[in-house]
Amino acid sequence: MTRFLVVLDVDSTLIENEVIELLADSAGVRTHIEEITTRAMNGELDFEASLRERVAALSGLSTSVFDSASAAITVTPGVPEMIAAIHDAGGAVAAVSGGFHELLDPLAEMWGLDFWRANRLEVSAGVLTGKVDGAVIDAAAKAAALIEWAEATDIPLSQCVAVGDGANDLEMLSVAGIGVGFDPKPRVRDRADVIINVRDLSQILPILGLRG
Repeated sequence: MTRFLVVLDVDSTLIENEVIELLADSAGVRTHIEEITTRAMNGELDFEASLRERVAALSGLSTSVFDSASAAITVTPGVPEMIAAIHDAGGAVAAVSGGFHELLDPLAEMWGLDFWRANRLEVSAGVLTGKVDGAVIDAAAKAAALIEWAEATDIPLSQCVAVGDGANDLEMLSVAGIGVGFDPKPRVRDRADVIINVRDLSQILPILGLRG
């Protein structure tokens, strides 16, 4: 049986939400954040610059905001079924996000993901500083993560599947053997190998031959 590595974007792919917008609710700046996020996902803005601008708007929030944001997250339908089937076939499932480890870590552990990577928010004295701690996970970093995890699992890139919806997913979709646009933005729809319009991640399984 062919082993696959499936690497998924997180916001609006693995989950139904944009996490930074959930955090923005607590700062009272959701409308401002939503506008920037939409433009970034459509490829109209540089992702790193747009992320830093959005994170700056969260300055001063208590880290307790992570708990309220986590409680508001909705998992995309089909996630447990998808992960179980890929693992049963000897494959691996990973997530790479332009969002934040503080919210991804508990989800990844709960779902049994094999690898995951995201940005970290800088915190001082229990308060967000409005800065990113470390390098930003941008389009190039997402593609690099997929290549790294393929090597770690000894799965060739031809058997790697990247799944995402926004412009910052295009590089990892291009390096994977199969690039899947999941309810994608127009730029991704134009360049993905496969399009899934139904918001159900178990729809990936027939592409892999793991479900009829």
